[in-house]
Amino acid sequence: MTVDPLALYNAKRDFAKTAEPAGTLAPGNGNSFMVQKHDATRLHWDFRLEIDGVLKSWAVTRGPSLDPDEKRLAVRTEDHPLSYATFEGTIPKGEYGGGTVMLWDRGTWSPIKRKSAKDLDKGHLHFVLDGERMKGEWLLIRLKPRAKEKRENWLLRKIGDAEAGGTDTLVEEALTSVATGRTMVEIEEGKKAKAKRKAKPKPSSSSQRRLGSRVAGAKHEPQETPAFAGVTKKAAAKKESVTKGGTTKKGAGKLPPFQELQLCTLVDAVPTGTAWLHEVKYDGYRTLVSVANGTAKVFTRSGLDWTDKFPGIAAAAAKLPVKSALIDGEIVAFKDGQPDFSTLKDAISTNGAMTMFAFDLLALDGEDLTGLANLDRKARLEPLIDGSDEALRYSDHVIGAGEQLFETMCREGLEGIVSKRADAPYLGKRTKAWLKVKCIRRQEFVIVGWLPSDKTRGFKSLLLGVNGPDGYIYAGKVGTGFDQALMTELREKLDALARKTPTVDAPKAAVRGARWVTPKLVAEVAFAETTPDGVLRHSSFIGLREDKAAKDVVAETPAPLPDAAAPEVTVKVSSRDRVIFPESNVTKGELADYYAAVSGIMLPWTGNRPVSLVRCPQGRARACFFQKHDAGSFGEQVHQVPIREKDGSTENYLYVDSADGLVACVQMGTIEFHGWGSKIDDLEKPDRLVFDLDPDEGLDFEDTKKAAEHLKTQLAELGLVSFPLLSGGKGVHVVVPLTPEAEWPAVKDFADRFARALASAEPDRFVAVMTKAKRVGKIFIDYLRNQRGSTAIMPYSARARAGAPVAAPVSWTELRDIDTAAKWSVRDAAELIARVGSPALKGWGIADQVLPDL
Repeated sequence: MTVDPLALYNAKRDFAKTAEPAGTLAPGNGNSFMVQKHDATRLHWDFRLEIDGVLKSWAVTRGPSLDPDEKRLAVRTEDHPLSYATFEGTIPKGEYGGGTVMLWDRGTWSPIKRKSAKDLDKGHLHFVLDGERMKGEWLLIRLKPRAKEKRENWLLRKIGDAEAGGTDTLVEEALTSVATGRTMVEIEEGKKAKAKRKAKPKPSSSSQRRLGSRVAGAKHEPQETPAFAGVTKKAAAKKESVTKGGTTKKGAGKLPPFQELQLCTLVDAVPTGTAWLHEVKYDGYRTLVSVANGTAKVFTRSGLDWTDKFPGIAAAAAKLPVKSALIDGEIVAFKDGQPDFSTLKDAISTNGAMTMFAFDLLALDGEDLTGLANLDRKARLEPLIDGSDEALRYSDHVIGAGEQLFETMCREGLEGIVSKRADAPYLGKRTKAWLKVKCIRRQEFVIVGWLPSDKTRGFKSLLLGVNGPDGYIYAGKVGTGFDQALMTELREKLDALARKTPTVDAPKAAVRGARWVTPKLVAEVAFAETTPDGVLRHSSFIGLREDKAAKDVVAETPAPLPDAAAPEVTVKVSSRDRVIFPESNVTKGELADYYAAVSGIMLPWTGNRPVSLVRCPQGRARACFFQKHDAGSFGEQVHQVPIREKDGSTENYLYVDSADGLVACVQMGTIEFHGWGSKIDDLEKPDRLVFDLDPDEGLDFEDTKKAAEHLKTQLAELGLVSFPLLSGGKGVHVVVPLTPEAEWPAVKDFADRFARALASAEPDRFVAVMTKAKRVGKIFIDYLRNQRGSTAIMPYSARARAGAPVAAPVSWTELRDIDTAAKWSVRDAAELIARVGSPALKGWGIADQVLPDL
């Protein structure tokens, strides 16, 4: 007798009362999975795998975690029908599982090699997920059964791979349905599905990331949800104007022209320190892609239009959600999962599969980005590339772990790595801000001749040269790395360039019987070393380089490493020994060095944003004052942006865009940097909300943390992801990233209504007014920072407080175990920089979201 696997599912439900589908067996794809967020007796996430025609199901009480060290309890429940995979809605109260159900994730799954779904019966399943949110390797393990156990208890755990991340990143940041875009509240209220926005991606799971990945709480009692959704939205105030920013940028819809590329300096060691970011060095063609209004053009490194050679790359770039852009990257083709130059040459001739790894953004929608810091440009690039098209991928990086990445790349047979100053602008020339370190030595050489073969093959070896001060210099020969077809192709090209006289002065014994050619062909050659006179040893032919001119080929000699301890700051700091923080004996020089060191991680938040400075020329214990205007006294490294005030006048506001700018402010006595909620290129549209939780003197930090968690929960109910920032003082800032669409009046109105709704719901705990008398024993929700002209402390800014503390990003999970808002100081630069690449802070402050329509 056949047992119905869905009998228990059907027995638990009254389908006359619930909208859930009835349990009937149906054929499926065999490898689907989905997760449903389920707010029943308690909130949990139902994880389901399609196996044997049903959905095997587990209730994960705290939701899946990307942290490999976090094991989440997963209680086995009854099998569900395949039709349940699309269910989203509300199960009536009183019915089994009564509550709201959201389709939270979906995709496919597959067992790891030599494993199968049958392993589930053994209490162990190792598998790979490819969902919209859950990706990479996972593990399900059954716990040893206990006496009188009614259900099977399992553990769901993430395996450490490129998709690993923070402990609660998934459940804290994934707040809406993958099917309808609705929040749990909107599903419960029966609101219609939303038009799906293009989500801001996390780093892709490309081959490059997989290789790179080998590198090495208090709970507050639940309160009533604020009655915020019913508040009528105020009419937007009249639009304010600005002299610079908020207008259509010149050339925003035109194909950006070719620009000279930034080039790398060859060095023989990996630079150390957290001032550097490190990327994989790809074995392909360097390209610059120009995009505008649904069209794209692909340039070589010398400015040739090769769009017809890379049609797939152009087509993928043309789909990017931009008015215009200029993107720097490398085009590769894969062989056995690794970039291979010979495979790329074949792909070009046969229109085979190719991928461009984009690693820099020079211009966006008419805005020149070359003056921004490297990290800032990459932060602007990453959201544009969602990884949906294999032809266009984002090139990820690591910070401060270059030696490990280099060892891994060499072990995997890759070419090497590229190391870049995190704070460096894009200069369009060869500098020591970009370095390349190769696993094996290889470079381009000009073919100056060839030696005939005594066999039937096309030639014995190619003769090579490089440009010198007085013409070409002989560099040796290469006689391996060819097959017969390649030899035939090369021989035809060589014959067409034949000449009678040599163009190099070479040893007669080495070139006896040589056939000379006009030096136009460029070959890439790998070699073990060179002799003292510059001749190659143990060389191997890689391929012809049609993207590089013979006149540009010179000998590459590894240069000494630049100073890796600090960015190249040119501003001279006077009185470096003056003590600025008397309690901790921190000097002006130390403060300047701190800002120089953290510039790469601070400028993405502070750069190109109007700032107000807290200046304390005689140190923090003396008179300090705010300054937001400047007539040029700070020097050329600190810039001005003219902004129209409410009274119609125009004032020059300060902004910085470099490490020099930060240090120049310190030279003028600055300790703190406070920034607007918008950037200078779009001043009227904020890119973040900030709720500053300011506790009364009688409260401790534990109260503030609980309050911040409560704000996070209430914002999540509205579909808004938020992140905590330690203020460096006594409070916590709850930061809500925004796609800059809404203007200041609407943003201020939302912040006002949200804060007042919280204070109204819990008047004994929160207050939304500044009056001192009303704040006794309460936490002031300072929403006033969310208005035009107001500022908030910037991430990584020092504070003019005892101990030289700094404002620092943390994850919600970390916040639960932190006992002070001043955990880090200016003497912790190395730790703060290293934290940026940690799973806990992966994606901190990044979310593609707009204000809810309330």
